[in-house]
Amino acid sequence: MLRTRIITAAVLLAVLLPSLFFASAFVFAGVAGAFGCAGMWEWARLAGQKPVAALGWAALWLIVAAGTLSRMALGSGSHLGLDGAFVAAALVWAVLLVSSLPRAALPKPLAVPHILAVLGFVVMFAAWLALLRARQAGAGFLLSVLLVAWVADVAAYFGGRAFGRRKLAPRISPGKTWAGVYAALLAVLAYGLLCSLVPALSDTLLARIDRMFGMAAMLGCAALFLALSIMGDLFESLLKRHAGVKDSSALLPGHGGVLDRVDALLPLLPVAILFLA
Repeated sequence: MLRTRIITAAVLLAVLLPSLFFASAFVFAGVAGAFGCAGMWEWARLAGQKPVAALGWAALWLIVAAGTLSRMALGSGSHLGLDGAFVAAALVWAVLLVSSLPRAALPKPLAVPHILAVLGFVVMFAAWLALLRARQAGAGFLLSVLLVAWVADVAAYFGGRAFGRRKLAPRISPGKTWAGVYAALLAVLAYGLLCSLVPALSDTLLARIDRMFGMAAMLGCAALFLALSIMGDLFESLLKRHAGVKDSSALLPGHGGVLDRVDALLPLLPVAILFLA
């Protein structure tokens, strides 16, 4: 299993790192779109769609993404309505998280396969658009957004292993603990301070927020981003429990599916990119 995980991770890095730092914006959009399409397929399956219908949702997502890329290539529109898409995704996430996580179950209206698939389409598409917008601001800026979730994830893992006793959401994800949350919070706040105080990191997300709104607001936003990443992770776990599966798919051997890797980023990305608006 460990060997499989390492090989898969190596292949992913070989694809993602060049597209992030060296490829054109169009190539990056295509690579991100391929993962977005796969994520849409997984979401539709978890929502209860039949296999053929899940492929149809993925195909529809890909068609809309391709249409967006065509508009980008033609230079039509200022930001292609991206800000509206981010606001829509933020509202969708508010509905999903507030209605589902406190009760550790999907409410009946949201458990309808077509409704859940539509909501998934919105959030997957907005996350893809947010990646494009962040990449437009620079590869370093995009990396700084991703690092918010990655720093939190690593800190939560080690904090939870070292001190974890009290469970965060035992009915949804028994492995997560409050100690992991506190460790992640400290790590993300430290990351925010580092971005704000080191001149070389002045173009990062949290440093920009500090310049626009002040240190206190930046630290508050860092805590908000952490909360969104944790809740995104929990919601995907809830989706998997709803579908009765352990992983979102087996597309990434040793790692599960695409959603298993990006769940924490899905609610964080559109909200974070709104600060660029």
